[in-house]
Amino acid sequence: MALSIHDSLWESLAVFAAGVGAGTINTIVGSGTLITFPVLLATGLPPVTANVSNTLGLVPGSISGAIGYRKELRGQGPRVLRLGATSLVGGLAGAVLLLQLPSESFDMIVPVLIGLALILVVLQPRLAQALRARQQKAGGSDPNPSGGPALHTGMLLSSAYGGYFGAAQGVLYLGLMGLLLHEDLQRINAVKNVIAALVNGIAAVFFLFVAEFDWTAVLLIAVGSTLGGQIGAKAGRRLPPTALRAIIVAVGIIAIVQLLLS
Repeated sequence: MALSIHDSLWESLAVFAAGVGAGTINTIVGSGTLITFPVLLATGLPPVTANVSNTLGLVPGSISGAIGYRKELRGQGPRVLRLGATSLVGGLAGAVLLLQLPSESFDMIVPVLIGLALILVVLQPRLAQALRARQQKAGGSDPNPSGGPALHTGMLLSSAYGGYFGAAQGVLYLGLMGLLLHEDLQRINAVKNVIAALVNGIAAVFFLFVAEFDWTAVLLIAVGSTLGGQIGAKAGRRLPPTALRAIIVAVGIIAIVQLLLS
């Protein structure tokens, strides 16, 4: 079933609003897919088509968020290039995996992925505490600005997950870089936004040629997430993280229930 602005204005508005929310949350934390994906399912799109349309639509939002954090990116060019190259490989591998596995497998895997993503969202405060504790103990500069093999391996696997589905992809990045880099959290978040844009972008290019997607859904999410990316970049330090986590968890639980009952 394809979205149609003429057939259902309310559905189109809901997808656009979900795109705004996803772009905002992705820029601040990650996990915006937990908002857009269940909304696309509610419009009647099949899970794989919804996932592909969602990935395509969120690319402009990721770019928008990265632009909003451009000040925090200063001086991080070499780090972004190294981690970006690793993440591109992982993202492409995840996109290929999505289309190679049968649709039935995806239907079974997605609730598990969402559940794991929600656990990561709930545990995010502990990850932040670990980051602060590590920074307090570190006396000097980071001996390895790119994080070393451990971070590159983690980013490769996380990006493969991002290319496959992407919910809580940003939380994975923040956790990994926060624990393995001696860096300010806002600067880490800036790198996260660029990496997410790269991974979503490589997956989107792949999907354009080989996958089914809904153009109306893609455009609605693209416009919404672009706006949301700017909102997230400006308000990221002001919005209470507890409220954001509560919204993400609530939407994720609804998605799990909907998938299990469908």
